[in-house]
Amino acid sequence: MNEAAADPRPIVALVAHDEKKADLVAFCRTHSQELSRFRLVATGTTGGRIAEALPQLEITRLKSGPLGGDQQIGALIAEERVAAMIFFVDALTPHPHDVDVKALMRLAILYDIPFALNRASAELVLKADGA
Repeated sequence: MNEAAADPRPIVALVAHDEKKADLVAFCRTHSQELSRFRLVATGTTGGRIAEALPQLEITRLKSGPLGGDQQIGALIAEERVAAMIFFVDALTPHPHDVDVKALMRLAILYDIPFALNRASAELVLKADGA
C-alpha cells in the first residue's frame, strides 16, 4: 500500500468474523457517506462482501484474516497508518485464529487507536472527529 502520499485520508480498518460479516455490511451501508471520508482497508473476505454490496466505496482488500490479513492490518497499525479499526466480533463462536484477534487488540491498545468491537462502538468511532 504505497498510495499514502497520494491519498491523505486517514485509514480505517474493517474486519468481521464470518457470523458478523452481514452485520458489518449493513453497518457500512448505513454509514457509507461517513466511511467515504476515509481510506478503507479490510481483510479479504470481509472486504469482498463490502465491495460487492457497496461498489461506490473504495476499499483495499488484504488477505483473508486467517491467511495473514489480520497481521497485515497489525503491520499498518505498527506503522502508525491506521486511525481506527472496526472489528465486528462474534463472541459466541470459538475461532481458531483467536490469537490474531488478541494481537490486533494489543496493537490497538499499544498505539492508542480507537478499536470498535460492535455496532454501538463503531458508530461512536465514526462520529469522532478524525476517527
